[in-house]
Amino acid sequence: MDISAPIIIAALIVFFILVFISVIPVGMWISAVASGVKIGIFSLVGMKLRRVRPESIVRPMIKATKAGLSVKINELEAHYLAGGNVDSVVNALIAAERAGINLSFEQASAIDLAGRDVFEAVKMSVTPKVIETPQIAAVAKDGIELLVKARVTVRTNINQLIGGAGESTVLARVGEGIVTTVGSANTHSSVLENPDDISKVVLEKGLDSGTAYEIISIDIADIDIGRNIGANLQSLQAEANTKIAQAKAEERRAMAVALEQEMKAEVVKAKAEVVKAEAEVPKALSQALASGNMGAIDYYKLQNVQADTKMKNDIGNGVMEFVDNKKEK
Repeated sequence: MDISAPIIIAALIVFFILVFISVIPVGMWISAVASGVKIGIFSLVGMKLRRVRPESIVRPMIKATKAGLSVKINELEAHYLAGGNVDSVVNALIAAERAGINLSFEQASAIDLAGRDVFEAVKMSVTPKVIETPQIAAVAKDGIELLVKARVTVRTNINQLIGGAGESTVLARVGEGIVTTVGSANTHSSVLENPDDISKVVLEKGLDSGTAYEIISIDIADIDIGRNIGANLQSLQAEANTKIAQAKAEERRAMAVALEQEMKAEVVKAKAEVVKAEAEVPKALSQALASGNMGAIDYYKLQNVQADTKMKNDIGNGVMEFVDNKKEK
């Protein structure tokens, strides 16, 4: 008897068993049935044909069944095909059910597909998270700058998680509230004496409106005194006023110089008019002599008067020059 035939038959049987095991996840099906999950073996084969990893669906389904949740295989598979994290959604549903939070599968899957960690969101609803703000600079009415740090305790608002603003918006609003509150204080010392007033005023503003979080408390962690902004502003204002005054003085000086030049031009013009008028005098005298309106004696008298006037002017100028020299000495 040829022994090669049984060997070939045995090899074929082993081959078909291996193919059957690789195509049909028997082990996964046994685990599901043993856990009370009602799923047919051909459903697992269909998952493989749809390029869905059966373990990514069956294991979360087992957890959901053991936790007493009513979740359907088709819902989990549809969420997987949409690119969602099935395991995270099931974990979130279990945590929400244990914490008494009303969270449906549709809400959890929508939150997951929106790009948020739904399981982390549920954990934050149970255990609030503390967010620390960066150092916020605010100036009181007396001009002193205060550097404030705050700790904001928040928890997730499941109903506003989709479309709600994130942590950065909450921090920005808290910072704005701190700046407004400190800015309305008359003195920086009053803020240092009652830092809890900042928390009360900011918390009353409803800063969590439209966000994915609910603010539980705002605690001031640290307040430091910064610069004297008021004094710096006054110094800058005084410097600006000085420059403005200097500019106006320079403007007035330039106008005075221009006026002086105009007056000098007027003097030169007047002198030119005088010279012109003096040039007409000899002509007028000759005409007067020729017409007989002035005699020779009248002419000589006029000459004597002019000489006498010139002598007096020379004497006066000499005296003034002597006095000026005395003053200089």
